[in-house]
Amino acid sequence: MASQPASTSMSGWRVQRPGPLASRPLERIRTAVPRPQPSELLVAVHACGVCRTDLHVSEGDLPVHRPGVIPGHEVVGEVVEVGAEAGTDFAVGDRVGIAWLRQTCGVCRYCRRGDENLCPHSRYTGWDDDGGYAEFATVPAAYAHHLPAGYSDSELAPLLCAGIIGYRSLQRADLPTGGRLGIYGFGGSAHITAQVALARGAEVHVMTRDEQARELALALGVASAQGAADPPPVPLDSAILFAPVGELVLPACEALDAGGTLAIAGIHLSDIPPLNYQRHLFRERQIRSVTSNTRADARAFLDFAATHHIEVTAPLYSLGDADRALEDLSAGRIAGAAVLVV
Repeated sequence: MASQPASTSMSGWRVQRPGPLASRPLERIRTAVPRPQPSELLVAVHACGVCRTDLHVSEGDLPVHRPGVIPGHEVVGEVVEVGAEAGTDFAVGDRVGIAWLRQTCGVCRYCRRGDENLCPHSRYTGWDDDGGYAEFATVPAAYAHHLPAGYSDSELAPLLCAGIIGYRSLQRADLPTGGRLGIYGFGGSAHITAQVALARGAEVHVMTRDEQARELALALGVASAQGAADPPPVPLDSAILFAPVGELVLPACEALDAGGTLAIAGIHLSDIPPLNYQRHLFRERQIRSVTSNTRADARAFLDFAATHHIEVTAPLYSLGDADRALEDLSAGRIAGAAVLVV
């Protein structure tokens, strides 16, 4: 079933040569509209979130998986074509979400036990396959997402990675009911995760270097907001590190109460300095990493967002300003989560 695009070409951005943003790794392009495989949907992109992972892909912090990839994995758009083998979950005209996890093998030991985020054959939007920094994108129908009502396209886009990975990080942090949660770094994912934790009755404390981010955190209802390495006013039951700064692992561990858990949310982290066992880990404190998400995580979070409205702070940029949006993200000039509007 199809409603063909009006044009056979589209505008977008590709990572021409990964490197520092000053070297202009993103290149504006005009290229053919992708053709969906039989199991895929073709989506007209309406909005795409700007994620720190896009920055890691562009600057070469992550290894190149697809040369010249179109980044972007927080995509909201409209289905314009449904492949012959894509099933009946989506129809032309449906609003749809495209997220980071794009494909898994379905047969490895991790997939079989429900841990598809650990699949060694997994593929990711905007890294292994072209993403949403363009006017059109494809997605396997089995990995596309129905979206909750009550949100604009630009509000929904950050939910598709910042929201989903924050939700999984909160699960990995093992926060007890009514517990005290510390959040280190307060960008796109953190400002959504804080609202989930608050809605569940947690006491939330934010540590971030950015004054504007601290103001946003307090406006959302957190109990305190202080500098990135400052101790929170109370011992923490759990903490999540969103900032990709390994040095913050040490103060985050020190802030944990006995039995507390630190979850590290990022796909990339600078080196962690040496830990002192007695000071940072003893009394059953633990550190957990977070790797991508499962589709079950995504469904659970989007269901939560359908019943608990999340205030998404999303500065808007045009698609033509994608390079400027990444520069602003890198420089810490964005409060919340930036979104490209197509």
